[in-house]
Amino acid sequence: MQHHEYVARVRELGEYGSQDEAAKVTEAVLSVLARRISPGEVDDLASQLPGPLGQTLAAAKPQRAENFGIEEFCRRVAERIGARPRTAEWDASAVLTTLAEAVSGGELNQVLSQLPSGYAGLFGKADLAG
Repeated sequence: MQHHEYVARVRELGEYGSQDEAAKVTEAVLSVLARRISPGEVDDLASQLPGPLGQTLAAAKPQRAENFGIEEFCRRVAERIGARPRTAEWDASAVLTTLAEAVSGGELNQVLSQLPSGYAGLFGKADLAG
């Protein structure tokens, strides 16, 4: 999947008014995700995404993964885009569902294995959330 295709898919899923809005949301969600997973996993994930998205992940990569739940994830996304946490949950779902479509199943499983089960629904994988 190329960068413009990824952003177009996020725009479609999130029902955004413009590509710019979808790109801003995508950058915010990926930046927060990068803080939540291990640095090695950030590198692996970045290698499967189009250049600018991989660069967003790499730029946000921490020395160590932080441990926070889905509510804090959404709060951090909301803070970055100037939205309410409930809106940010919608935004995160649009971006992470697209991510799930863009990377290999093995890579997606590795990312999900580092997150509490509640995150699976954000990736469009609610069947794994139980």
